[in-house]
Amino acid sequence: MNILLALPVVIPLLTGIFGLLTLKYHRVQAWISHAGAIGLFASALILLQSVWNQGIQSIQLANWQAPFGISFVADLLSALMLVITGFIAICISFYAAAYEEKSYTKLGFYPLVHFLLMGVCGAFLTGDLFNLYVWFEVMLMSSFVLMVLGNTKMQMAGGFKYVSINIISSVLFLAALGILYGKVGTLNMADLSVKLVQKENSEVALTAGILLMVAFGIKAGVFPLFFWLPASYHTPPVVVSALFAGLLTKVGVYTLIRAFTLIFTQDIPYTHTILLVISGFTMVSGVLGAASQYHFRKILSFHIISQIGYMTLGLAIFTKAALSAAVFYTLHHIVVKTNLFLISGVVQKAKRTEELQNIGGLYKWYPWLAVVFLVPALSLGGIPPLSGFFAKFAMIKASLEAEYYWIAGIALAVGVLTLYSMTKIWAEAFWKKDPNQEQSEAPQPLSKPMLFPIVLMAVVTIGIGLFPQWLFQFTDVAAEQLLNPQIYVQAVLGENYEILGQNP
Repeated sequence: MNILLALPVVIPLLTGIFGLLTLKYHRVQAWISHAGAIGLFASALILLQSVWNQGIQSIQLANWQAPFGISFVADLLSALMLVITGFIAICISFYAAAYEEKSYTKLGFYPLVHFLLMGVCGAFLTGDLFNLYVWFEVMLMSSFVLMVLGNTKMQMAGGFKYVSINIISSVLFLAALGILYGKVGTLNMADLSVKLVQKENSEVALTAGILLMVAFGIKAGVFPLFFWLPASYHTPPVVVSALFAGLLTKVGVYTLIRAFTLIFTQDIPYTHTILLVISGFTMVSGVLGAASQYHFRKILSFHIISQIGYMTLGLAIFTKAALSAAVFYTLHHIVVKTNLFLISGVVQKAKRTEELQNIGGLYKWYPWLAVVFLVPALSLGGIPPLSGFFAKFAMIKASLEAEYYWIAGIALAVGVLTLYSMTKIWAEAFWKKDPNQEQSEAPQPLSKPMLFPIVLMAVVTIGIGLFPQWLFQFTDVAAEQLLNPQIYVQAVLGENYEILGQNP
C-alpha cells in the first residue's frame, strides 16, 4: 500500500528523468512518455479500486507519525482525480507525438509535461498544506517553461501574466500557512481539521480560510481573479493549452473543495455564502467573455472560467447532492475541455489560423472532425444524452433542492449562452464557406494519429452520458466522505485520535 500511494508521483518523476536523458531522440522520448502515461493511469486505477474496497488510504513517509511527518492520503475524490489525470496524460502524450515539432522535443517538452503531472498528482495526494504549497511550486515551474517553450513574443507576454499572478497566489498561500502554524502549530490537514474547531482558534481559522480562498481561487480562475487565464491560455502550443485547460484549474477547484470541506468548516454560512456569490459571478462573466470572442482558443479559455463556476457552486451549496454533482462536473469537464483544445489544434494545423472569421469549410473537407467536435461542444452546452447534460442537471437539481432558485436560474441561462458560443464556432469554422479558399481541391490531409486521442475522449464523453449512474455511484460516495471529515482524520491520525483537538 505504501508503494501504491507513492506510484502516481514516482512514475511521472522517473518518466521525466528518463526523458531528460534522451533529449536528442524524438521517438524514444515519445515512447517513454507513452509508457509513463499508461503507467500513471494503471497505478491510479489500482489505487481507486483499493480506496473503493477498503476506504481512505494513508501513508506517513519515512515512518514519521502524523501529524509530524509528510502524509500522503487517498480518499475517493483524490483517487478519481488521479485516474482522470492519468487518462488525460495518455491523450496528451499520443496527440503531442503526432502534432508537436521536434524542436519542442529537444527543449524538453515531454519531461516538463511529466514533471507537471508529478506536481498535479502530488497536490491530489498530499495531506499537508505546506507540501501542497511545494507541489504548487513544482507545477508553476514546469507550466511556466511549457508556456514559453516556443519563445515567441506572444508567449512571453502570456507567460509573464501567468507567472506574475501565480506568484501573488503563492505569497497569499504562504501568509496563510504562517498564520496557521504560528497559532495552531501544525499544517497537517487532518490535524488542522480537529484543532480549528476549537473556539479559541475561530478567528485564525476565518482569516487563514479567506486568504486560502483567494489563493486557491486564483489557481481555479474564479471571479474576479480569472483575468490572467484568457490572457495566457491561447499563447502556448496547443497541446500545452489543452493540458493546462484540462488539469491546472481543476487543481485549484480540488484544493478549494478539500480546504472548505475538511479544514475551514467553522462558519459555513459565512464562507460558503461568499463561495456561492463568487460562483454566480464566475459563471456569468466567463460565458459573456466567451460570447464576445471570435478567436477559437479564447472562446474556450473563457468557457473554462464559466464552467469553474458550476464546480464551486456545488461546494458552496454544501449538500451531498451538490458535492457529488461538483465532483461529477469536474471529471466531465476535464475530458471535454481537453478535447476541445486538442480539436482547436487540428483546426489550427489545417488552416494556419484560429480567428473564426478566417476559417470555414471544415465540414466539407474534414467531416469526421466536424462530428467529433460536436460531441464535446454539445456536452459543454448540456445537451442530452452527453455527460454535460447530467452534470448540469445534477447541479441545478441540487440548487433547487437547497432552495437556491436564483443560482439555478443563472446556471440555466449560462448553459444556453454556452451552447450559443459552441454553435458560433461550428457555424464559423465548420459550416460556412472558407473565405480564403476558392479552389475546389481538398487541402492537405491531417495526421491520422491525431485522431486517436480526440475520438477516445469523445467516446468517453458519450459513455458517461449513456451510463451516468456508473460514475455517480463513485461521486456520491466521494461526497459522503467529504461531508464526514472525521473519516479522513481517523485514516490519517489513527482510530484512537480524539476528535476534540487532543493528541492521541
